[in-house]
Amino acid sequence: MENQYYPFVNLPLPYDYDAMEPFIDARTMQIHHDKHLQTYINNLNEVLEKNPQLQKMSLTELLRNLGELPEEIQNAVRNNAGGVYNHRLYFDMLKNPSELKPVGKLAAAINDEFGSYEEFKDIFKKAALKVFGSGYAWLVLDSGKLRIVTTPNQNTPIEHRMCPILPLDVWEHAYYLKHRHVRADYIDDWFMVVNWQLADEIFNNCK
Repeated sequence: MENQYYPFVNLPLPYDYDAMEPFIDARTMQIHHDKHLQTYINNLNEVLEKNPQLQKMSLTELLRNLGELPEEIQNAVRNNAGGVYNHRLYFDMLKNPSELKPVGKLAAAINDEFGSYEEFKDIFKKAALKVFGSGYAWLVLDSGKLRIVTTPNQNTPIEHRMCPILPLDVWEHAYYLKHRHVRADYIDDWFMVVNWQLADEIFNNCK
């Protein structure tokens, strides 16, 4: 992943804004990337500008070592470094048309852990629907075991020493223009544009 150190910039999407149509609309993608992600980048740079001793830490290192940072900036780093990391991974993990189901070693691991891809989808969707307010549902590797976890706000599994594989952003700004309040429909559409090839690569790197 590019631009892992201060100063952070908003990297362009690896596709056009309308590339996920009809599942995720172009206007949502533009606002989500250009406005929401940019705000997190600006805020993170502001925190690090005032704390030059942290500027040589990568984005992942900042999140993994939150407890060792000055207490007065831990929440700001958690929220804004998390916002940058989570959004970048979320956007990277979109592809249209997608493989529509897991591939490679990840596919085998999902079958072993959850019984089948359909069982995984059902459990993942239920977890995402249960996120209260804003947050994420994740597929992670935790001590060698695949798990589905959720995080509030812009918190990340990295803080808990888990390896993120696949994030689903369930903040309303990720889906409200197209799906209104119906998060379930957004989740179903998101499953149509998951980049399973990249997810398999990340899974293998996690291992």
